[in-house]
Amino acid sequence: MTQYDNLPVLAMRGNFFFPNIRAKVEVARDISRNAIKYALDNGGKFFMVSQLDGVKSLPNSAADLYQVGVVAEIASVESATSESTVVITRTLEAAKVVNMTMGEKLIFASVQTLDYTCQNNSETRAWFDETIKCITKLADIDKNIKKTEIKNFTNSPDIDYLAFTNLVANEIVTRLPFRQAILEDTSIESRMERICVYIEGELELVKVEKRIANRVKDQVQDGQKEYYLREQMKAISAELGDDANEKQDYLDKIKASGMPEEVANKANKELSRLAKMSPTSPDAAVIRNYLDWLCDVPWSKESVDNKDLVRARQILDEDHYGLEKIKDRIIEYLAVMQLTGKLNGPILCFVGPPGVGKTSIVKSIARALDRKYLRVSLGGVRDEAEIRGHRRTYVGAIPGKIIYMMKQAGCINPVLLLDEIDKMGKDNRGDPASAMLEVLDPEQNFSFTDHFMEVPYDLSKVLFVCTANATDDIPEPLLDRMEVIELSGYTELEKVEIANKFLLKKNMALHGIPDGAIEISDETYGKIVERYTSESGVRNLERQIATICRKVALKLVSTKETKITVTPDNLREFLGAERNRDEMGVIPDTVGSARGLAWTRVGGVTLNVDATLFQGKGEVQLTGNLGDVMKESARTAISLVKSLADEYGIDKSVFEKTDIHIHVPEGAIPKDGPSAGITMATVVMSAFSGKPVSGKVAMTGEITLRGKVLPIGGLREKTLAAYRIGIRKVIIPKDNERDLEEIPKEVRDNIQFVLAEDIATVYANALV
Repeated sequence: MTQYDNLPVLAMRGNFFFPNIRAKVEVARDISRNAIKYALDNGGKFFMVSQLDGVKSLPNSAADLYQVGVVAEIASVESATSESTVVITRTLEAAKVVNMTMGEKLIFASVQTLDYTCQNNSETRAWFDETIKCITKLADIDKNIKKTEIKNFTNSPDIDYLAFTNLVANEIVTRLPFRQAILEDTSIESRMERICVYIEGELELVKVEKRIANRVKDQVQDGQKEYYLREQMKAISAELGDDANEKQDYLDKIKASGMPEEVANKANKELSRLAKMSPTSPDAAVIRNYLDWLCDVPWSKESVDNKDLVRARQILDEDHYGLEKIKDRIIEYLAVMQLTGKLNGPILCFVGPPGVGKTSIVKSIARALDRKYLRVSLGGVRDEAEIRGHRRTYVGAIPGKIIYMMKQAGCINPVLLLDEIDKMGKDNRGDPASAMLEVLDPEQNFSFTDHFMEVPYDLSKVLFVCTANATDDIPEPLLDRMEVIELSGYTELEKVEIANKFLLKKNMALHGIPDGAIEISDETYGKIVERYTSESGVRNLERQIATICRKVALKLVSTKETKITVTPDNLREFLGAERNRDEMGVIPDTVGSARGLAWTRVGGVTLNVDATLFQGKGEVQLTGNLGDVMKESARTAISLVKSLADEYGIDKSVFEKTDIHIHVPEGAIPKDGPSAGITMATVVMSAFSGKPVSGKVAMTGEITLRGKVLPIGGLREKTLAAYRIGIRKVIIPKDNERDLEEIPKEVRDNIQFVLAEDIATVYANALV
């Protein structure tokens, strides 16, 4: 009897090896890999013992492990990766635990080897012969049993009965309780008796399998192979009682799911149909799939909302700079939840150009509420079945995206982002936007019906948030169900703050650059925004910062520098030539050329409008890929100038013998809308009067034949576009004065807004 102290414990799940066995062992759990590493560093010995419950991920106490195991040593390490380690081991002696110390990363045990007793008489020899007979019977059936090693014992004049029982148990006994009982048994004769009992049980099992096969064979005719196989499966199920188990499993799942009574009745009805069918029937597979969906979708499980307003505001400010309107709306929403205890209010829809943070703010909302976050991309969805699912009559039918996401969430109150809701289309397969009406209506989504599920499902506790670039392509009935919150582009100051607080840190981490290795001043960020990007959001700005990080990473690796400073002077070294130089600043005062402002789905842009005159017959040419509305604005502007000829000293006869050509550059880009009306009226007046248009002014507004300036949309985006290129004087319609509150204070304080009611005010401020 030998004692080993403080051996690292290798906890095996479902198996172990008997003494005197050389075996390959693969370990993947951290606690097991730690044991192997410790053994390698301290003599190579360890204690191999099996867990009582092989399914359990980790043993929590000594009670989770058997008390008898095997002392083993590591012969060699075959392979070691970040996921697993494979070692060749030699098992030495069986041992019993004397003391065990449980640790988080490693288990230690002091063990004492077992003493085995052997009478070594005629009884022992008789048990040995009986064991050999049993092994021979089993080997005739199971060809995997190694006869050679066992035969060596029968030919030996001096039999080592202990080694014999260890070898036989290791090779033949596969079930853990039997293996463990044999290991713990210190009587050699008793060990052989246990082995014989186990083998007889295995032989009896083989007889049962043959009886099943014979029962099936008697029920079918020769040559009916398919029918034979189906009957064989049925007989096996009858022998094992699988049909009853399946029905009981579904009954337990239905009860545990918490589904409403009407849904449970539907599930039980389908289960009754399933019980009457053949297990291999195609309809049975459809019903099983349906029952699985009914049981897997959450019906009553609900996560607990975190309604701490201070924490929510802190999280929103941590993740995003600006976006005050959205943050205030979210805090208001949480305050209402605190008072009412339930979800109230319409569906939120964030509308704005790409890159302003619409999608990422929804993640922050979910984090602030402690809710599960899920995203559904609706861009390009053209089939109604994508939303409502397919009916079960179709092959391969599945539920729609909404029910699928609820299953993924595992609770009935996630935050579900419906991304790019304006990008849905429609064709002969239906209109998915119409299917969304029920999903996004708080008055009826408590009983949403998916075509596959065929039962009402409650979506009223889901926080739906939609995003879109524009509302033009969203159907009016769907738009009416949502509260639209517009996100406009960022100012230069806001972009600098976002780059400094968020984008640089994020990209340094992505590129493996240590903290403090890059220094970029606000002035440098300003130059990046001004000279290298032209956008409403910050995606292109982030790409430029990522480019800087890659260049810095190269310098850190190839040189001994530890800190790189990026300045306006050396910025070209990192980002190359400036891209927006020609578009920056004001343009010269020019006859027949003015700068207008336009709104696009990606934010505001400036729009140059040119007009030129030449001798002709009073014809009008309009170029630049203009839409019908914009062409009408141009003709209206020409008619207005003709009506004002006397007032501005223009000879009326010139119109009859002069052709006018109006062109809007970047002809490859389609342009439309009435807001360029005053710009066209200005360039036409400038062309006929010979007065240049101030290059320091930008303008936007619709014009009438009587010279009245009508309001336009998208003032915030248009103003930001003018501010980005250095314009500090903007002419806008008088009726848009109320929209000035939406413009950031930084921009509002640095731009002179001219409020125009008629074209006279426009001419007075635009013409030099």
